Amino acid sequence: MTEIMIPAWVDGTLQPVEKLDAHLRGLRHKAVSVFVLADHAMLIQRRALGKYHTPGLWANTCCTHPEWDEPDATCVTRRLSEELGIKNVRAHHRGQVEYRADVGCGLIEHELVEVFVVDTTRDLPLALNPEEVMETRWITLTNLRAQIVDTPEIFTPWLRIYMAQHSALIFGADA
Repeated sequence: MTEIMIPAWVDGTLQPVEKLDAHLRGLRHKAVSVFVLADHAMLIQRRALGKYHTPGLWANTCCTHPEWDEPDATCVTRRLSEELGIKNVRAHHRGQVEYRADVGCGLIEHELVEVFVVDTTRDLPLALNPEEVMETRWITLTNLRAQIVDTPEIFTPWLRIYMAQHSALIFGADA
């Protein structure tokens, strides 16, 4: 298996670091998160059981780390296709957020995230990569918030953080 090198800050300098090492050390690193929206709902994904952290938990549509020297928008297009088979959509950059979360198994996500939104329709064709995603569903933001309150343990830490702290940035002032 090829080591995936992601951009992380080591001693104040952005450097390529192996992805698992960045999570073990809790290094601040670059990431992208995508929220695919349609008809007042968001497409969420349930992470594959083979993922090395947070397997089986529900997350936003797509989140990943750009490879070293990969532009964020290129990373978004690549991963939407690789994970979900989503092609020919336009992602709009909404801004940047930072969070730090324990994701279990001694791993820390400390991410500087570029947030992107895709506006589409619910009939968007999908082709799930079973190594990445076990299922998807559309959910209204109201229902998602209620489910996070009722069963927070079925959602990734970052989705809970996005919904609690960054909804206005992601979904607009009325969210």
